[in-house]
Amino acid sequence: MTLDRRAFLAATGLGLVAPAVLRGRNRKKHYPIAFSTLGCPGWSWPTVLDQAERLGYPAIELRGIAGQMDLPSVPELSGSRLASTRSELAARGIVVSDLGASAHMHDKDPAAREKQLDEGRRFIDLAHALGVKYVRMFGNNIPPGETREDVIKRVVEGFQQMAAHAKSAGVVVLIESHGDFTHSSDLEAILTGVGSSSFALLWDAHHTFVAGKEAPADTFKRLGRYIRHTHLKDSKPEGDDHHYVLTGTGAVPVKEQVKVLAAGGYKGFYCFEWEKKWHPEIEEPEVAFPHYAKVMAGYLAEAGIKA
Repeated sequence: MTLDRRAFLAATGLGLVAPAVLRGRNRKKHYPIAFSTLGCPGWSWPTVLDQAERLGYPAIELRGIAGQMDLPSVPELSGSRLASTRSELAARGIVVSDLGASAHMHDKDPAAREKQLDEGRRFIDLAHALGVKYVRMFGNNIPPGETREDVIKRVVEGFQQMAAHAKSAGVVVLIESHGDFTHSSDLEAILTGVGSSSFALLWDAHHTFVAGKEAPADTFKRLGRYIRHTHLKDSKPEGDDHHYVLTGTGAVPVKEQVKVLAAGGYKGFYCFEWEKKWHPEIEEPEVAFPHYAKVMAGYLAEAGIKA
């Protein structure tokens, strides 16, 4: 006797399985790549998800949606819509690698400092509600007239507060190698000074190479045990600055950075931080994102990482 599809599903019990689960079982495997939404500031939330799925990105880093940089204020990430957003991400098999906060820990003025700490706490709370493991923040600057040692002490104290709040929420705060903190020695001092399992490193490998003047292997040797997430991008020197270019066409050893990470046992995502929000003149995400996915697939395969 021939069974129609509905009868077959009922007879086998598959009719009780959610469509999203069946979809997940047949989902194609992808390389562990991610993109930051800093690279697509004009995209709506549905477009971000559609493009991630279409281009083979299993993860996204949230750094603003449709121009709104304060993620707790994004409609899809607040109130009653948060639960449906979590369900939609799960149905598509997309992971949010981390939330990118702008909070920085260098401020000395009490009111300004409290504003930064409050932003950090709000992002940690959102990460907890969204089921996201990491929140990125900054040490950021050495203000004029202050010693590096004094500022590092203040940065450590700020991150100790953030790590304590994160620990109770089951979240890990990441300091990014960024701004005036791109040297391994400074980052190591902050990481050991905070001394918390809820505090680790986001390695922006571009900044430690270009601004910190460090070889990838040297940075990883000192900081590898702290790295939980990455930012990868390429650039070319342009006067006293650098101009971001498509991956593999510039002067940054991105392939070497990938090999160092893979050889060192890094298990996180290889995240493309295309700074379109801050540099509108660089290529559109419709060009840069598929290019990165293709180039990175080659790099990861060569480094022994499988899809």
